[in-house]
Amino acid sequence: MRFSFLCGAKCEANTFDGERCLYGALSDPIRRLLKEYKRITAKAMQRDYYDQFLQTLLEQGSYSDVTFMVHGEMFKAHRCILSARSEYFAHMLETKWKGKSAITLKHPLVNPAAFGAIMQYFYTGRLDIDVNYVEDCKRLAKQCKISELIEELEVKCKQVYEFGEEAVYFLQQCREVGYGQLPFDLTDSFPSYPDICFRVEGYDFLCHKAFFCGRSDYFKALLEDHFSEGETLQAHPSIPVITLHDVSHDLFSRILYYIYSDNTQLSHENVYEVLCVADMYLLPGLKRLCGRTLAVLLNEENVLHMWKTAKLFRLSRLEDQCTEYMAKIIERLVERPEFADMIREDAGNVAARQETDSIPLVDEIRFHIASNVQTYSAIEEANQKLSALELLLASIGLEC
Repeated sequence: MRFSFLCGAKCEANTFDGERCLYGALSDPIRRLLKEYKRITAKAMQRDYYDQFLQTLLEQGSYSDVTFMVHGEMFKAHRCILSARSEYFAHMLETKWKGKSAITLKHPLVNPAAFGAIMQYFYTGRLDIDVNYVEDCKRLAKQCKISELIEELEVKCKQVYEFGEEAVYFLQQCREVGYGQLPFDLTDSFPSYPDICFRVEGYDFLCHKAFFCGRSDYFKALLEDHFSEGETLQAHPSIPVITLHDVSHDLFSRILYYIYSDNTQLSHENVYEVLCVADMYLLPGLKRLCGRTLAVLLNEENVLHMWKTAKLFRLSRLEDQCTEYMAKIIERLVERPEFADMIREDAGNVAARQETDSIPLVDEIRFHIASNVQTYSAIEEANQKLSALELLLASIGLEC
């Protein structure tokens, strides 16, 4: 196995190199490590993670609609986020700053470093600041009416000075907006400053390009590369309208909640539909959320279908949960013709597979059968399960 890695082999599913890497693992701990490595691939680590998206949105200022100048330093921001996070900014953007795309803050007590930290807190719920600027941050937090941040700063300040004068950073403050909630008030009177309208089945959804382009490559391509702003919203002529097909307004509303909050309501009835739409809209994080919901539904009757679904949509965690479940019921599973068909198909999917090579599905089931076997009775039970699997493989001519 080490020689395979030195020669450039990668532990990737459904490849000759990948199966050789797993086959050559010397022990279960190594094999388990490889399985984890296989799950965490570049494809899985897309920029769909919500915190990273918000941090990138802050740093790059994509689709920003307001710029603050603070003593020579420029900060690009989004009215929708500032209004949602702060009553003070919501009020100022509707009164003194209304209609302004550039706002200059000249007050001598407004420190640029502290202002940048407050912006970071609005976007990410985290505040990184040099200890020398804590008082400046507290002053701004008071002005912006963020009582939770003031309390948190006082607690952290006390902890830092108790720890030692050399501590220079405050890290990882608590979120201001709770997990799973939209960062926008749902009342019609709240100014959310939309810049795009999606029309679905006659329903108009007022949205923000920054969120849809930042969260989905599908919408990024749709809005940036292939979208001609011909139709506009009658009530707001400055807002372009794009009509989406092949999705119901109910499903789109669930997509909308996920894009803005990184969470959405899933049920046993709609999870498959949401999964298909999430795949179409290139939202891997929502697909994983669907995978967690599907895992709860896993049972003996649907485990084979669930495994195929996991393979189709590249849900590695769900796929592993399915094979673990198969290992528990393997003695009954080998009697089902569709299970034998699945093994044949999986064997055929391994590129350049030879007769003596392992079959991914079989390997995974064997691994779960043998995992954590410690007692004599457990060893006997595992051997019975493995024997049942070997008999099936022999009957279909796939001994490996």
